[in-house]
Amino acid sequence: MSEPVRIERPAEGVVRVRLWRPERLNALNMALRRALARTFRALAEDEGVRAVVLAGTDKAFAAGADLSEMVDADSVEMMRRATHRLWQAVADAPMPVIAAVRGYALGGGLELAMHADIIIAAEEAQLGQPEVRVGIMPGAGGTQRLLRAVGPYRAAWLVMTGTRISGREAAAMGLVSRAVPDAQVEEEALEVARRIAALPPLALREIKEVLRLGADAPLPTALALERRAFQLLFSTHDQEEGMRAFLDKRKPRFEGR
Repeated sequence: MSEPVRIERPAEGVVRVRLWRPERLNALNMALRRALARTFRALAEDEGVRAVVLAGTDKAFAAGADLSEMVDADSVEMMRRATHRLWQAVADAPMPVIAAVRGYALGGGLELAMHADIIIAAEEAQLGQPEVRVGIMPGAGGTQRLLRAVGPYRAAWLVMTGTRISGREAAAMGLVSRAVPDAQVEEEALEVARRIAALPPLALREIKEVLRLGADAPLPTALALERRAFQLLFSTHDQEEGMRAFLDKRKPRFEGR
């Protein structure tokens, strides 16, 4: 049996993590979930990785949870699996993560994509949270991340009806960063990753943390987080290099220190 996750290094500082169960449309079984968590935990320790592209295959980013592993499970078994901890490894990655969504991103697949920082989707991709149609509800962020992305009324419509939307519709409602033609999705995601990889990694880490923590904080608290992170970056080599390069009209070389 092949590994459910493939790792590629298409550019300096960029890693592409590819879900690989094409025969099951990348349905998220426990083996794939655990492999993905191991991969992201390892990448978090690699200072040479400055951006990650999370991709599926042409037919599916991930079509959802593997129901064959869930149909006979009881609530205690689901608690023991603690799949939220596995997904958290993606959200906790210190470097920016760009999800490249083609084909289906349904249920757990969409929840996984929403753990990324940037989502590039195919215009005709199919996104949704259809869990209600099999007698359950989203359980890995499909209510709460969706709520924060698109607002209460659109989130309720999507989750309560199980409606699928296209990547084009998802972009219009703010669920994804950009929608592009299917053939351009991965190249667009890689181009974003390459651009990010050339920028100062410490500044990007602070930006990521402030965006995540500030979203749920009162505005004065969020502004204080932003201000402290901004001030902290003035102790970095990259801040001096970036400003000197701008004044000298040359290209900066950021070293992550």
